[in-house]
Formats: sequence, C-alpha cells, structure tokens
Amino acid sequence: MWYLYLIRTREGFLYTGITQDVKRRFKEHQEGGTKSAKFLRGKGPLKLVFHKKIGSRSQALKNEAAIKKWPKKKKESLVNKEFALIIQPATN
Repeated sequence: MWYLYLIRTREGFLYTGITQDVKRRFKEHQEGGTKSAKFLRGKGPLKLVFHKKIGSRSQALKNEAAIKKWPKKKKESLVNKEFALIIQPATN
C-alpha cells in the first residue's frame, strides 16, 4: 500500500512525496540525513500536514506528479480539508 503525503517547512513551503510507511519517511526527513529529500534539508522544523492512502505505486506516482503541479493555494485547500483528494487511477 502506498501513501501520498505533504510536509510543511519552517518557511511554509509544501513538499509532496510518496511512501509505503509515512511515519518512517517523515522521520527520515526530520533527521536530515542522506535518506531525506534534499529540498527539506535545513528547512525544519518540519510538520506532516497531510497523508492519504493511495493504493499502488503507479497510482501514487501519478497523484504525486499531479499535485506537484498544483498552485500552493490549491495544496493549502487540500491540507485544510476544503475538498477531498480524488485518487487518479493508474494508467498501464
């Protein structure tokens, strides 16, 4: 099972990622080591603001790519639960 997540940085940026274990992945980002995303290093404290079960890796990748293209205002609306994320089906 794959999850999509959003992390907020100290400056208010929103980082979007996917993982099979949200708790472990967030901890890796917080630690700032080699397994953390370069974008997040030195931008703490970090806050996990959204996560959702997506399904397959293919679906997760497709949804991640779509959300990364969204303007910040739309991402903030998702975080604030102003609308529900409709999972994009994987295309094979």
